[in-house]
Amino acid sequence: MGKSNKNSRRKFIQQSAIAGVGLMFIPNVISAFGKESRSTLENNKKMNIEMDTRQLGKLQVSTLGAGCMSISANYGAVAKIEEGIKTIRTAYENGITFFDTAEVYGPFTNEKLVGEALAPFRDNVSIATKFGFDINGNSKSGGLNSRPDHIRKVVEESLVRLRTDRIDLLYQHRVDPNVPIEDVAGTVKDLIKEGKVLHFGLSEANVSTIRKAHAVQSISAIQTEYSFMERSVEKNGVLALCEELGIGFVPWGPVGMGYLTGQLNANTVFDPKYDGRSNFERFTPQNLAANMPIVNLLKDFASKKNATASQVALAWLLAQKPFIVPIPGTRNIPHFKENLGATDIKLTAADLQELEAGFSKLKVNGGRMNAKEMAVCE
Repeated sequence: MGKSNKNSRRKFIQQSAIAGVGLMFIPNVISAFGKESRSTLENNKKMNIEMDTRQLGKLQVSTLGAGCMSISANYGAVAKIEEGIKTIRTAYENGITFFDTAEVYGPFTNEKLVGEALAPFRDNVSIATKFGFDINGNSKSGGLNSRPDHIRKVVEESLVRLRTDRIDLLYQHRVDPNVPIEDVAGTVKDLIKEGKVLHFGLSEANVSTIRKAHAVQSISAIQTEYSFMERSVEKNGVLALCEELGIGFVPWGPVGMGYLTGQLNANTVFDPKYDGRSNFERFTPQNLAANMPIVNLLKDFASKKNATASQVALAWLLAQKPFIVPIPGTRNIPHFKENLGATDIKLTAADLQELEAGFSKLKVNGGRMNAKEMAVCE
């Protein structure tokens, strides 16, 4: 793509993002596209635009993935189902082939949404989902549960909700200290032999756990928070281990849980009923204000690239390692198109040095999650 075309595309993306409005919300998942004709679904299959790919172990996926959680949980009230499906399908039509969900998102409702949205082109995409919580009713209050029998139960139920016969990438959502990781990996290995799961992953696991699990069943991907402002995996050895073992890395929160978009400030209110960030330390009014120099650094750099802060944040991640596949989440199409523009930005060594020099002078204020959430991260 020529430079003028790239600039035009970015300009359109930025204008779309500004013009976009938030979705209306309802709590229940219902079928919004049940009356679509066969010809419409066939046309959807043909509309897919190819995107460059990356490897997560042996799993080949699009350079950017789509985090689907925020449509149904944790980042505000639940979006309208028809709008969520439209967003997911638009992602596919624009080259995204990697979609991330989990049973606990909702709970259960996000898997149903993803299953319905991707059903017309299931064989052309990879779906990642997760097990690891003992869900009681509408909450994860039962704590962690990765017992082998529970893993099997979750997989069977997820397959139904996702409308599929296999899960492309199955993560342990959080490491269960009461179940040896070797037993977890062994159970997933058996599910892979049975064809119900194709690849294995871990989320928020430490170096020791990753090594032990990988020795039993090869791991395709590790998922942990990683962004321009959250760099724990660079310091605790996880990212280096992924490179050593040939494991892919999937950063969740790649735009700082929305903070690096530049759309949040000290006056932003997070609804404690629907938004998990409402009790996260980095999202207090004081820290939202204190961390603004990080956003300003990205904005200033982005202005020189005819881009947005979000696009630079995602491009920065893509430039760190060739096995990194960010999964930015969004509820609407203008935000998705903005994210997509990151794949047009190729940061040079000088660009990365400039960003690093600026970041090295700044301080990140506040922990990334609350004590309860961090307690189940290794």
